[in-house]
Amino acid sequence: MAENESKANAAREYITFRIGAQYYCIDIMSVREIRGWTPATALPRAPAFVRGVINLRGVVLPIIDLADRLGFEPTEPTQRHVIIVAQTGKNIVGLLVDAVSDIINMPADKVQATPDVGSEAARAFVLGVMAIEDRMISLIALESVMPTLAREAA
Repeated sequence: MAENESKANAAREYITFRIGAQYYCIDIMSVREIRGWTPATALPRAPAFVRGVINLRGVVLPIIDLADRLGFEPTEPTQRHVIIVAQTGKNIVGLLVDAVSDIINMPADKVQATPDVGSEAARAFVLGVMAIEDRMISLIALESVMPTLAREAA
């Protein structure tokens, strides 16, 4: 049992990024690449948080404005913004964020549950919260921000 406990508490790597003044992260194993902002081709009748699609080496990649998806003001992208190309299962998506910060190691038992002060929708997007130095970093539920799953939930 001690071996199972040590696996459960093993440190995981997360890539942290910023949206406005807030910090978020996703599991680094789901990150395929990080690239600079590329204007996206809009799709008719797509949800507002879907900025459109880009061609990524022959793959049509939907771009999600993560600020808009999380309920903040939509992003006005500039050359300083970045797209995190992430994959969960067979779904690949580009996440538009302000900036990538760093990579952190965090034992699973240090990720605290999402507080009950938020709505059910907030808890659907945030798996947990980490306190690192003077920052609170929210762990994003990548599956919840995917456009195909979002349309089914709407």
